[in-house]
Amino acid sequence: MKQFSALFLLALATALPVHAQLLPGAAASANQPIDRIVAVVNDDVILQSELNEATRSVQQQYASQPGQLPPPDVLQKQVLDRLILNRLQLQKADDQGIHVSDADVDQAVNGVAQQNKMTPDQLRAAVEHDGGSFAAFRQQLADQITIQRLHQSVIQDSVSVTDSEVTNLLESPTYKAGEVHLAHIQISTPSGADAAAIQATQAKAEQAVAALKGGMDFNAAAIRFSDASDALEGGDLGWRRMDAIPPAFVDTIAAMKPGDVSPALRGPTGFNIIKLIGQREPSRQVVTEYHARQILIKPSELISPEQAQQKAQDIYNRIVNKHQDFAAIAKKDSADPTTANAGGDMGWFKQQDWGSSVAQQLDTLKDNQVSQPFQTEAGWHIIERLGTRQSDVTDETARNEARQAIGNRKSEQVYDDYLRQMRSTAYINILVPELRSADDQAAPTSTTP
Repeated sequence: MKQFSALFLLALATALPVHAQLLPGAAASANQPIDRIVAVVNDDVILQSELNEATRSVQQQYASQPGQLPPPDVLQKQVLDRLILNRLQLQKADDQGIHVSDADVDQAVNGVAQQNKMTPDQLRAAVEHDGGSFAAFRQQLADQITIQRLHQSVIQDSVSVTDSEVTNLLESPTYKAGEVHLAHIQISTPSGADAAAIQATQAKAEQAVAALKGGMDFNAAAIRFSDASDALEGGDLGWRRMDAIPPAFVDTIAAMKPGDVSPALRGPTGFNIIKLIGQREPSRQVVTEYHARQILIKPSELISPEQAQQKAQDIYNRIVNKHQDFAAIAKKDSADPTTANAGGDMGWFKQQDWGSSVAQQLDTLKDNQVSQPFQTEAGWHIIERLGTRQSDVTDETARNEARQAIGNRKSEQVYDDYLRQMRSTAYINILVPELRSADDQAAPTSTTP
């Protein structure tokens, strides 16, 4: 099977087929077994066929490393938990009027295809070759976009970062400690858990620690034990700055070496087991900056696209062949309101700051050379590259990264609390006994609204 991008694998791993028609009491045909409801999630249901397809996709993803997966019954519980959480988020998004258009899905399909160096038609063929439904694949992409928009709507009014927070972070020892690559196993305590529930959660965490000490691969342990949303990806958290790590875990991680695994650590939402995969020191960042000026000719009600192109070509000839003044022409004829009055001067900027088309032209020009007219969505451009310089952007980048790190940390906490609250107030009834967790066994219906 071809190796696809992370987004493609995630979509396959949780693809939801079209709901089967459930006919209670009807006899199965020779070729079509009766579908059954495995879980009720508020006023919606999850069918056995959905669970089977999502589980099959995960198994297919790990086909070359089947030992990473837990036993089938444990895997099904993990997959069902993800399906339930996804369904709750989609329900909440629908309540809030968050919807995704076909154009949004088309754009996502194109993005997945490009990431995997395919055309959309090749992507369709690959999905169907692996036994999947492309309609279900598109639906899963739509679901992912919907959940992303729900996430954004939840955090946008709840998370803000001040300049003083950024400054304090930059001056902290944890910021100067660099970055770490982490994986984790999270075993959450239920919302409002009593002492017995906390003790049961800790016991499960200690069971995971014992399995790791016994030689179990960390990725496999994450899939088996973790209830975090990234469990099926082996709990990989990627690279994070030390300052972006919850304070409760910083001291432990700071004392670890690559390859070390922590004991079960008590956190705000349960117990965590952390593996330090790698670490790296912060480094200076130097980029090439460009100084250029431009003239923009835009089609309008008075100028057709063809006339705009011809005008741009005439201006190019006046500048290059007749040596007329670039700045004077820009002030008179350029339609770019941000640069025209400055004689087209764009100032110093990083290569991509004005878009990919301008960046490509800068690569082909020498200093004091004028480009041929080229077209973008804005109109026809003429660029003159005036100079280049190397600029140390370490401090600027550090402030931007610090602001993003603080925002990400706050966002994660806000959304995690949101999901816990959403789940604690939802009606969830797992109807198949073997798919219930220990908590579900005690209380098959988690909560009534």
